[in-house]
Amino acid sequence: MPELLVDDDASYARRALVVTHARLDSHSAVVNQVTTQLSSAGFHVDVFHSAAVSDFAQKTAHVIDENTEIVVVLGGDGTMLQAAELVHCTPVPIIGINLGHVGFLAEFESFQIDEAIRRIAQKDYFLEHRMEAHVDVWLPGASEPLSDWALNDITLDRADRGRMVELSIRVDNVEMSSFGCDGVIVSTPTGSTAYAFSAGGPIMWPNVEALQLVPLAAHALFSRPLIIGAGSTFTIDILEDSASGGWICCDGRRQRALPQGSRIQIRQSKDELFLARLSGVPFTQRLVTKFDLPVVGWRENRRKKSSKPKEYEANLHNETDRNYEDVPNVSNNYHNPNSLNS
Repeated sequence: MPELLVDDDASYARRALVVTHARLDSHSAVVNQVTTQLSSAGFHVDVFHSAAVSDFAQKTAHVIDENTEIVVVLGGDGTMLQAAELVHCTPVPIIGINLGHVGFLAEFESFQIDEAIRRIAQKDYFLEHRMEAHVDVWLPGASEPLSDWALNDITLDRADRGRMVELSIRVDNVEMSSFGCDGVIVSTPTGSTAYAFSAGGPIMWPNVEALQLVPLAAHALFSRPLIIGAGSTFTIDILEDSASGGWICCDGRRQRALPQGSRIQIRQSKDELFLARLSGVPFTQRLVTKFDLPVVGWRENRRKKSSKPKEYEANLHNETDRNYEDVPNVSNNYHNPNSLNS
């Protein structure tokens, strides 16, 4: 069950929620540091610990106070996705302090906590809007859909690991393709650097309003990633004669099984997430830094590795300037390896 530690002191004019993973016991000192500094800056601070995952289409119980000014997330991208559930359908921004691995959504690293809290206290940040995806699932014979959302991605996998799931893909009710596969990923621009990227999908910049569909091991001649605009809808049908049913999952958290004959419709959500940004570093620079991208090609790397000191190059030039015809046996030795033993 979620655990919310509430400070009942009502004398504070500002409120902040600190979200951290319940299993990050080794970082309890960091949690204490953040809460203490926020309190000293005049915030009423609540702390939320949870490892619980809701079921698909189950509304997350909002533990966030309506007057909360900001949510400070201590952890990795998984904890950021959990915090996104807490602020869903609210205007409350979140800011991440990375205690995980890549921490692509985080704004600060753990050694920058003092600076982060100071900037938060001064409201010295701007808001970055992140698009969300909305999904409706129509089960066979259902009169109403099951609805959910995702910040990163919505995945549809095969339920039976020994068989392919047969899918039909439509865009704006026009059939694009039909194939057997391990599944498909539908991602937002935010999620394009996650699972979809690993599966061969392109990276979409956060200010692009689009959705992409990336097939997973599709048995088809046409199985390229598809990108649609904000006004379009992906419709994915699990064919009734499919050897396997499906398994849908939102942001790697909320999931359920889907039988053959189910229909999944995914479009842009009317809701969005607000990330508090304290740095004007462009997304491109974040991409290069977080992924440690090799901005220098392998040919350039070879040239750098093979480069020699200037003294060596000068000596080399001096040697090549010599007239080897004046050196006895050089020409013959070059062509006759046996002459090395003579």
